[in-house]
Amino acid sequence: MKDYSRESLALHEKLKGKIFISLKKDLKSKKDLTLCYSPGVAEPVRQIANDVEKVWDLTIKGNTVAVVTDGSAILGLGNLGPEAALPVMEGKAMLFKKFAGINAFPICLATQNTEEIIQTIKNISPVFGGINLEDISSPRCFEIEDRLQTLGIPVFHDDQHGTAIVVLAAMVNACKLLNKNLGHLNVVINGAGAAGLAISKLLMCHEIDKTVCTPVQQIVMCDSKGIIHKDRSDLNDFKREILKYSNPLNTKGTLKDALRNADVFIGVSMANQLTTEDVASMNKEPIIFPLANPIPEISPEKAYKGGAGVVGTGRSDVPNQINNVLAFPGIFKGALEIRARRITPRMKVAAAYAIADCVTDLHRDNIVPSILDFNVAEKVAQAVKDAYLEDIKNMETPKHAL
Repeated sequence: MKDYSRESLALHEKLKGKIFISLKKDLKSKKDLTLCYSPGVAEPVRQIANDVEKVWDLTIKGNTVAVVTDGSAILGLGNLGPEAALPVMEGKAMLFKKFAGINAFPICLATQNTEEIIQTIKNISPVFGGINLEDISSPRCFEIEDRLQTLGIPVFHDDQHGTAIVVLAAMVNACKLLNKNLGHLNVVINGAGAAGLAISKLLMCHEIDKTVCTPVQQIVMCDSKGIIHKDRSDLNDFKREILKYSNPLNTKGTLKDALRNADVFIGVSMANQLTTEDVASMNKEPIIFPLANPIPEISPEKAYKGGAGVVGTGRSDVPNQINNVLAFPGIFKGALEIRARRITPRMKVAAAYAIADCVTDLHRDNIVPSILDFNVAEKVAQAVKDAYLEDIKNMETPKHAL
């Protein structure tokens, strides 16, 4: 697998930042200046002061997202601070613009205090139509997102839900390809952080209307110490929450023990956690999604050698890249266009099935759309809008953004 480090560094040094602000109206004359600034701008100010909802029509708010981080969980590199996070947030802003036409700006905060982060986001929210939380360590990311759900604009932690949505889309198509029933699958998830928790909730339809979501049969989750079960004394509150909908038989042991006779492996952990023999111990033609980056829990070659039915990773240089870019641009596009106040569970499920439906030529190396398929965001946006309207029609007000 190629190392792109040197080439990427050279590009960043050349560009000195990957995004910039451009003008929608060129200032060529005094009249231009009069209309866009003083004194003409006073009238939009009065209109918004009289009706704050007009800010959506008269400013950038209606198509602008803040990409917010504290730099505490950057990619797989760890807690490296806000300055080190900036290249990632710039990249995320590029993806918003390229795939959905959304203006996005990186906000890298020089604090890792939960209360300060929450208050800062509240304070800057008048400018933005949505908040994309990024690379914030767990368990703080759960509390930050949950407490901001009443902000009045969508607040979405992409590391959790973007990953979960694309995993569900890949699962739907893998089941079609392999003639498996999603509701009959026994799933093992390795990694009990933000992504692992969100994937488990979405696959189990935890606190989601079962009329719009088919839960898998069972999930067993593992962390660095093995299977998460109720008799362990070292579990934090969030890992104990996992047990509300996982490991119903209170299975104990290692990851290898969990994999025996399982149908699916999803890895959101670290490199080289599985062997060919581990895959061979699973049920026939298992679904293998080793998503650790840059090196997955097992290579596709080794997984197929062990009998895998289909494999998807987080890498762009092998087939079936399970990447959040398939989800978040379209989700925010739809949410902004319909002025959604939050991203509901129904919207997440709808996004997953819309992504799955974008694949027309289904085969082992093509269970998710290409991340360069620019039609995906539009289809996801429409599905998200329809789902939000359905929520409104049913007067559903979910208590949690899962």
